[in-house]
Amino acid sequence: MNPVTESEHYFSARPSSAATDRVVEFTAGGVDLRLDASAGVFSSSRLDPGTAVLLRKAPLPSGDGEYLDLGCGYGPITVTLARVSTGRVTAVDVNDRALELVRRNADSNDVGDRVTAVLPDEAPKDRVYDEIWSNPPIRIGKDALHVLLLEWLPRLAHGGVAWLVVARHKGADSLASWLGTHGFTAVKHASQKGYRVLRVTRAADRASEDPHS
Repeated sequence: MNPVTESEHYFSARPSSAATDRVVEFTAGGVDLRLDASAGVFSSSRLDPGTAVLLRKAPLPSGDGEYLDLGCGYGPITVTLARVSTGRVTAVDVNDRALELVRRNADSNDVGDRVTAVLPDEAPKDRVYDEIWSNPPIRIGKDALHVLLLEWLPRLAHGGVAWLVVARHKGADSLASWLGTHGFTAVKHASQKGYRVLRVTRAADRASEDPHS
């Protein structure tokens, strides 16, 4: 599929392209995964390189917790988090086709009871998350991306952390700086293949831990 055509559809509510079944296989956290994908969903022909870097470089959770996959696509991050931990994962996307695939992939990997795939407005407004994971949709534009992050990052629990992956040439460093002006501390955790993995925390959390603050 033409990548330009796919990029036009993956953040649409109902992709106009015909659903075409595909399978994506990869290993993350020592777990072999096989997921269904489809045209009209982000990076449906392979594991996106940025997502691969995020899953390789950020520390995957292992215990209980509330986790959020923001912009989940067909669910590679969602299913990985559910497979390597015993926590609950909320998968959020605007794309109905993506959410259907997440539910199918969670069921086929025996984690359907701990995965909830919903549209943004369907996620409980009062729920907070121990970790937020995202390969954010840079192509929606800077302004829309900022609105998206300011909607979800405040839902971090006290002491929570967000893991974001952004290509360096698509503004990873400037995004980290911008987050710093909006109540968050964003530091470069790792870099690989032109991508930055950002560790994002509430600036207030850091201040509360500093006895001299």
